[in-house]
Amino acid sequence: MAGNTGNPGATVTARVIAVLAAFDERHRRLGVTDISRRSELPLSTTHRLLGELVAHGALQREGRDYVIGRRLWDVGLLAPVQTDLREAASPFLHDIYAATRATVHLAVRDGNEALYLERLSGRSSVAIVSTVGSTLPLHATGVGKVLLAHAPQDLCREVLSRLSAVTPHTVTSPRTLTAQLERVRSNGYATTEDEMSLGACSVAVPVRRRGDVVAAIGVVVPTLKRDRGRLVAALQVAGRGIGRHL
Repeated sequence: MAGNTGNPGATVTARVIAVLAAFDERHRRLGVTDISRRSELPLSTTHRLLGELVAHGALQREGRDYVIGRRLWDVGLLAPVQTDLREAASPFLHDIYAATRATVHLAVRDGNEALYLERLSGRSSVAIVSTVGSTLPLHATGVGKVLLAHAPQDLCREVLSRLSAVTPHTVTSPRTLTAQLERVRSNGYATTEDEMSLGACSVAVPVRRRGDVVAAIGVVVPTLKRDRGRLVAALQVAGRGIGRHL
């Protein structure tokens, strides 16, 4: 939630940002009262700003609720981290999907979470919770573990200090996760088993630009017992290809 936006000295821009920031992965659909509370703005101000945002396509009204509008999504796609990576990765992600029919992910680190820039999936893919534009915990996802393994040490310490269980299989031991991250750096890939969604395993590798890890790509499958090596090899080839095109 935003702070001090209800202050008479707050700018119009700050108030608009506070309204938009009321929406997140767990709050995709909100009523005016909830938006007012989460943005810490008076109800009358919230109602007025909502009307203007709807009129300009930044938000959309569905019944009594509001959701993010198409125009805001289109503008978000213009961010360099979105366009450069998604354009470079697209053909490689489609190749992996065509070969595996598994859910394929492209993600970057957004603070202490993994932000999903792309997701390809079909009817035969494992049911999972990720969506394009959503964020998920770094410690519970394959792409997240790759990004966390190459994150600054202070951020790693912060994540390790508050590991929460998403499923009964999520790694919540700092010592265990630290050992896993060391293996990610040495082996060049990360795996998860039932840690984000039950019945879903993942394997992921880094995407590098000039030596720096800027993203991660991964696939989600029912099991890694048979095809782990094949999937890792395919992902690493794709990761290097994406890095060359950035």
